[in-house]
Amino acid sequence: MSKLNPEIDPFYQRACFAATAARMDLAPPDTGWEVAFAGRSNAGKSSAINAICHQKQLARTSKTPGRTQQLVFFALDEARRLVDLPGYGYAKVSASVKHQWQRLMADYLEQRQSLAGVVLVMDIRHPLTAFDLQMLEWARRINLELLLLLTKSDKLKSGPARMELDRVRKALSEDGTRVQVELFSAQTRMGIEPVHRLLDRWLGIQA
Repeated sequence: MSKLNPEIDPFYQRACFAATAARMDLAPPDTGWEVAFAGRSNAGKSSAINAICHQKQLARTSKTPGRTQQLVFFALDEARRLVDLPGYGYAKVSASVKHQWQRLMADYLEQRQSLAGVVLVMDIRHPLTAFDLQMLEWARRINLELLLLLTKSDKLKSGPARMELDRVRKALSEDGTRVQVELFSAQTRMGIEPVHRLLDRWLGIQA
């Protein structure tokens, strides 16, 4: 597949809603390639998906944490998908519902054979929370490739944003975690191109 302008990438722009699944047996067939997006509730996960796909309303965004309550699949073509995972953390739902979401994510991350990598979304103003660290450990344990996006980077000035990026990279390096970390903003489109490059590799797309 050839690419035109990586800033407005027609391949990702073709993304469309495919399915939702509250249980693994309701998910699309486990074939091809998938990249999943995970993150704490209200970290900007859905906004990041929309920006990466050059669409405004592909993934539903909300100011209410915990809006995504199922696995949401977006098709890029017949063999490639993006997956919006339920947000974890402080969503105002019952403990039983939180447990259900956690079990669903665990089943997906551990069982899905087509899963090629995970984009972990963190609000740059609140990175590396206990929930984020748990997700990183989870990914390490099952040997998942990771890209960490520090979202809402436009909320900080350039200098503080770079300092936070360096701090997170250093913390992960000292912890022995090998993961690519990038500044990202859905508003200014900062970080789109590095994301596309990594997604291209994970999804088996030829430049």
